[in-house]
Amino acid sequence: MKTKQWVKFYSVLVIIIVFVFIALQGFSASMIGIDTSNFKILSAKESKLGIDIKGGAYMLFYPDKNYDINAVTPEQLDASKAVIRRRLDLQNLFDAPVTVDKTTKRIIVEIPAAGDIKDFNPQTYIDLIGKTSELTFRDVSGLTADAKGNFPATGEIVLKGANVTQSKAELATDKTWNVALKLNDEGKTSFAAGTSRLVGKQIAIFMDQDMISAPNVQTAITDGQAVITTNSSDPTEANRLASQISSGSLPFKLEPRQVLSIDPSLGKGALNIALFAGMLAALLISLYMILHYRLPGVIATIALSGMVAAQLAIISNFQISLTLPGIAGIILTMGIGVDANVIIYERIKEELRSGKTLRTCIEVGYKKAFTAVLDSNVTTIIVACVLLYFGSGPIKGFAFTLLIGVILSFLSAVTATKIMLVTLGNFNAFKSLWLYGVKARAEQ
Repeated sequence: MKTKQWVKFYSVLVIIIVFVFIALQGFSASMIGIDTSNFKILSAKESKLGIDIKGGAYMLFYPDKNYDINAVTPEQLDASKAVIRRRLDLQNLFDAPVTVDKTTKRIIVEIPAAGDIKDFNPQTYIDLIGKTSELTFRDVSGLTADAKGNFPATGEIVLKGANVTQSKAELATDKTWNVALKLNDEGKTSFAAGTSRLVGKQIAIFMDQDMISAPNVQTAITDGQAVITTNSSDPTEANRLASQISSGSLPFKLEPRQVLSIDPSLGKGALNIALFAGMLAALLISLYMILHYRLPGVIATIALSGMVAAQLAIISNFQISLTLPGIAGIILTMGIGVDANVIIYERIKEELRSGKTLRTCIEVGYKKAFTAVLDSNVTTIIVACVLLYFGSGPIKGFAFTLLIGVILSFLSAVTATKIMLVTLGNFNAFKSLWLYGVKARAEQ
C-alpha cells in the first residue's frame, strides 16, 4: 500500500516538474536527440501577446458616408462583422477582436502587431476590412476540388450576393437547421435557370475567392425562395452561413473614421509591473501558507507552482493572446487556488484538535471540505463562462485564464495536495501536530 502511495507521490512531483520546465524552457524533439522540427512545445516566453502589450492598431469603422446611416440595421452590422471576422481569420489574425456597437452603428476592430512593430502598417488591414465583399453562387460541376474539398472560384456565376434580399436560419420539420433565402426578381430568373440545369449537382457559395459552402441542387428553384440544408441539429452552422450570405448583399462599404496606433512601450511597462505584482503575490501567498500551515503550506506552495506553470503552458501552446487582464486572471487564480487549500487545511486542523489519528484527520478533512471547495469553484466557473461568452477582446482573455486557472486549482487542491500530504503523513517524522499548525497542547 505504501509503495503504491509513493508511486502516486512521485508521479505528482514529476508532473509538476514537467509543467514548470515547459513553462520556463519549452520542449523540442532536438532536446532528446531527435532530428526533427515538427514537434515543439512552447514556453511561457513564447506566448502570443495581446494588443495592449505588443501594440497594434485600434480602428473604428462606419458605413460609407454616401450611405444613409439611419438605414443601417443591426442585422447588416452583424453580417459585416461576419465578413470582417472571416477575412481576419484568413490572415491568421484569430486574436483580433471585432465588436459591433449597434447604438452608434460602428464596428470596432483591434489588430495586434505582427512581427516587428516598426514594420506594422495599419493601412494594410484598413484596405482588407473596408472593401465591399463579393458573394457569388457558382457552377462547379466541371471543376475539381482540392484536398480540403474546396473548389476554385472560376465557375460560371449562377447568382450574386446582391440578388439575395434575405438570408436567415430556420428550424425544419425534421429538427435540423436550414438557411432560407429570398431573391429579388433578377436573382429569381438567373437562379431558376441555373438550378434547372444543375439538378443533382453542386453550386458552391464563395465569399470573395474563398468557398464557404457547396450544397447540392435537389430540385429546380423557380419561385425565388431557396433552402440550403445543413443536416445539423445545431443552429451554429446555419447562423454562420446565413450571416455570411447576408453580408454579400450589403450595399455599402466600411470606412475608417478613427485609427489609433498603440505604442508597445506602454504595454511592456505595464507587463513588467504585472509580472512583478504576480511574483510578489506568489511570494506572499507562499510565505503565509508555510508560516500558518507549515507542512501542508509547503505542499500547497509546490502544487501552486505546478498549477501556474500548467496554466502558462496551456496559454502559450494554444496560442491564446495573453493580455494584461489575462495576467490579472492568472494572479487571481493563485488566490483562488490556495483558498481551497485553506478550507481543507482548516478542516484538518479541527479534526486534529479532536484527538483523531493524522491519517483519519486528513481523509475526513478533505471529505468534509470537498463540497465547499466544489461550490466555490463552480460559481467562479459560471462567471468565467458568462464573461467568455458575452465578452470580447481583453475581457475574453481574462475569462479564459480565469477559467483555466480555476479548473487547474480545483484539481490541484483535491488530488495533488492530498496525495502528497497522505504520503508524507505515513512517516513518523511528519506526524508531529506542530507541522500542521496545531498547538502542542493538542497532542496531550
